[in-house]
Amino acid sequence: MSRIWWRIAWRNLWRNRARTLVTASALSFGFIAAVLMVGMSDGMIAEMVSNGTGVLTGQVQLHAPGYLEEPSLYTTVGGDSGTDVAALLARIDSVPGVVAAAPRVLGGALVSVGDHTAGASVMGVDPSAERGVSRLLESIRTGRAPRPGTREVALGVELARRIDAHVGEQVVLVAPAADGSLGNDLYTVSGIFDSGLPDLDRAMAILPLATLQTLLALGPNRIHEVAVAVRDPWSAPTVAAAIAARLRGAGIPAQVQPWTTFRPELADYAQLGGAANALITGIVFAMAVFGVANTMVMGTYERRREFAVVRALGTSRTGIARTVLYEGVILGLLALAAGAALGAPLLMWLHDSPPDLSRLVGGFTMAGALVPPVLRVEYSVRAPVTSAAALLITSLVAAVLPAYRASRVPPADALAGR
Repeated sequence: MSRIWWRIAWRNLWRNRARTLVTASALSFGFIAAVLMVGMSDGMIAEMVSNGTGVLTGQVQLHAPGYLEEPSLYTTVGGDSGTDVAALLARIDSVPGVVAAAPRVLGGALVSVGDHTAGASVMGVDPSAERGVSRLLESIRTGRAPRPGTREVALGVELARRIDAHVGEQVVLVAPAADGSLGNDLYTVSGIFDSGLPDLDRAMAILPLATLQTLLALGPNRIHEVAVAVRDPWSAPTVAAAIAARLRGAGIPAQVQPWTTFRPELADYAQLGGAANALITGIVFAMAVFGVANTMVMGTYERRREFAVVRALGTSRTGIARTVLYEGVILGLLALAAGAALGAPLLMWLHDSPPDLSRLVGGFTMAGALVPPVLRVEYSVRAPVTSAAALLITSLVAAVLPAYRASRVPPADALAGR
């Protein structure tokens, strides 16, 4: 019996083809718009997280216990005696989900050229390992990265400007050393980097790991930090917990944190983006409800005499209401099919070949992360499924009032033209 009502609903929809196509097109457009806007929002968040963690910090960081609360030159992983760095990195690399790990030495120094002096944060890195974790060495605009085993240094573009340093010139670094002395030496500027983050470019100098350890009077087994890159940034908390468990089993005390902990502002923005996506979807389909409901009310009003005849022949009010509701469901399914067919190629294009607006507006920073103006859509299951459910609910809700009115048509009055 229910199959008959579906067939009647299907035929009723095509009595006015133009109205049905316009209404379905409006719903399809709402579906595509919601999926695109949510996808672009997810893409912007993905870019923000990628740049916020990929330029320097990595997605997971490892320090000695207490280092983050009170950073100190003396607080190195493994204590005063340090640790076997190669073995430590091997244990971290063996954790599922880890892509790369890079050791670092951190400190502060004065950088001087002639009469110009500026304070800087100095970071010692292993260039080959560092490239697997961060993009900082890839942002060198002039010159090249410092080579291992040399007294070379790369300076942030703003730091180089402040002290009037150029590639090939020598600079003096003066820094307090771990043995109580004042380390100082001459270093050649091998490159100048421009990360796009003003705070970083204004006060950062990068040296080879062993070179900075020598300046700071630290042994080769003493490091302050290990930065870790993971395959999926959102899996960082799970990977961090696995690394911590692996190191506890090896008897290495360490504080392991994911980016959601040491970059909480990024995590907050990501959560805000998720809430905004839900709001966007709700607004789009809330507006669609009124348009679809108005169209269906007009359609049912035009068919008042038809409903009156059917009622006079013994059809129940429930049957009439069911027919109109089925019309709404079929309309939603048609709109969903059309929206999926038209939206899928558009989503693929915006994901694989996103328009880059850098030449028009340039990049911008958000939560300390450089976000390029690229309209990239991020694939997700949640956005299409949520939008599809919202579309079908919209179609059904929009049919409730017309169904109620159609079921309440008085047969005698409608047939008499009243």
